[in-house]
Amino acid sequence: MTINYWIIFIVFMILSLIVGQTLKSKFKKYSKVPLHSGLSGREVAEKMLADNGITDVRVISTKGFLTDHYNPVNKTLNLSEAVYTECSVAAAAVAAHECGHAVQHATAYRWLTMRSSMVPIVQFGASWSQWILLIGLFLYTTSSYFGYWLLIIGIVLFALTTLFSFVTLPVEYNASKRALDWLNNTGLTTGQEHQYAENALRWAARTYVVAALASLATLLYYISLIARR
Repeated sequence: MTINYWIIFIVFMILSLIVGQTLKSKFKKYSKVPLHSGLSGREVAEKMLADNGITDVRVISTKGFLTDHYNPVNKTLNLSEAVYTECSVAAAAVAAHECGHAVQHATAYRWLTMRSSMVPIVQFGASWSQWILLIGLFLYTTSSYFGYWLLIIGIVLFALTTLFSFVTLPVEYNASKRALDWLNNTGLTTGQEHQYAENALRWAARTYVVAALASLATLLYYISLIARR
C-alpha cells in the first residue's frame, strides 16, 4: 500500500467519524423533542403503512441504536427499541423513513429493485475483493502475469460494491422524501418539528454519501496502480 492509499483511508475515516458523530448527536437531541401528535414510532409506522395501503408488513422492535431497517425478504419493519416506543421527532422521522422503503418495495421502485438484484454478487464481492486485491497487488509487484489478472478481478468485484453504494443513494434519498412528504401532508410534524425531522434525515443520508465517495476514491486508486504501469 502506498502513501496515497493511506491518505484516502485517513481522510474518509475522519469524514465518516464527523458525519457519524453529528448524526448521533442530532438524533439524541431530536429524541428529546416530543411529537405534538402523541404517536410513538411504532404508531407512526403503522399509520404510514395503512395510508399507503400496505397490509402485509409487520412493525417489530429490534435491539440497538440506529439499527432501524426494512427487510423486504420477510416484509418486516424493524425499529430500534427507542424509535419503537418513543414519541419524539427523531422516532417519527426514522419510522417514516423506513416505511418509505416499504412503500418503495410495494410500488417496485426501480432503484430499490436494482439494488436488491445486486445483493448476492455484492455480498460475494465484499467478502472476497479485498483478499483478491491484496494477493494481486503482492504478486503484481513481482511482475507476475497471474497477479495482474488477480488485480483485474479484484478491481471488478470492488467496482460492483462501489456501484452498489451509489445505487443506494437514490434509494435512501427517495425514502426520506417519501417520509417527509407524508409527515408534512398528514400534519404529524409541523413547523420546527418538521425542520428537525428533515435535518435528522439529511444527516443520515450523508453517511451513505461519504461511504460511496470513499468507495469510489479507493476504486480509482486501485485502477491507477494498473494505469501507471
